[in-house]
Amino acid sequence: MIQRRALLVAALAAPAIARADVSSWPAKTVRFICPFAPGGGTDTVSRLICDQLSRRFGQQFVVDNKSGAGGNIGTVELARAAPDGYTLGLISVASHTLNPMLYARLPYDPDKEIVSISRLAVLPNLLGVTPSLPVSSVAELIEVCKANPGKYSFASSGPGSSLHLSGELFKAMAAVDIIHVPYKGAGPAYNDLVSGTITMMFANMPSMLPQVRRGRIRGLGVTSRERSWAAPDLPTIGETLPGYAATSWYGAGAPTGTPEPILARLETAIAEALAEPDIRKRWETDLGMDMPPPGRKGFEIFLAEDRRLWAPAVKASGVRLD
Repeated sequence: MIQRRALLVAALAAPAIARADVSSWPAKTVRFICPFAPGGGTDTVSRLICDQLSRRFGQQFVVDNKSGAGGNIGTVELARAAPDGYTLGLISVASHTLNPMLYARLPYDPDKEIVSISRLAVLPNLLGVTPSLPVSSVAELIEVCKANPGKYSFASSGPGSSLHLSGELFKAMAAVDIIHVPYKGAGPAYNDLVSGTITMMFANMPSMLPQVRRGRIRGLGVTSRERSWAAPDLPTIGETLPGYAATSWYGAGAPTGTPEPILARLETAIAEALAEPDIRKRWETDLGMDMPPPGRKGFEIFLAEDRRLWAPAVKASGVRLD
């Protein structure tokens, strides 16, 4: 009888304890999984948004880089984490658009196991070449590549990434023979690009644009349909190859089952952070990213359209990953 009464008391008290845990969140450090290596655009955005959330909640939001398998390793860890608000992560065009089309057996379900809290940025990729290559335009690059089939190489942050597929789409539409060299992240590829070990690279604007502005890399074109107002002197690749377009996006996600009050607080905090003038300047002017409408509203519609737009690049690449 005493044991049964104790169990009943514990069961009645559980909802109250859960409510207390939610109301006191965050009471400790929050881990933010970035499923790519340090040094790239995903890492930059993860650290900037974590800094903003740390200030707003009075607890540390710490970036944990878990790279590998095209972002799958970190994304699986996010999907399988306890849904208690203490593990969040970066979601992207890789985790939610490309990998579902590229992997025959994806180890997570982006639509069922991860809830999107908010999109953070929409951005073009940028085509840059090593300064030692004597070309100054996309047209000149195509001409040089056609004259030397198989001689030149392009780097990416990994097979099946938006950067890899941007290159494969370029390769198919320009009818050039260039060799893909995958790296474990955008950061490690830059040293080889600057030194000339790698000829060219498609990279997210936040990581490559500062390199171009410092003269370490020569920027030739952006992958979006329209020129980036952050770098209006750089033409779109589509100006040379009509119809070419390949854009990326970043967002924040949490394991499905994370309490709604925590998701709502995060959604509000991210919207407030993105509205800050200094963050808007950093996003748009310094990093060349556009700010999408924040929050969860409209994400499913956006995602369906994004998958439709990337389908031609996936098809052109012929890539299938297991």
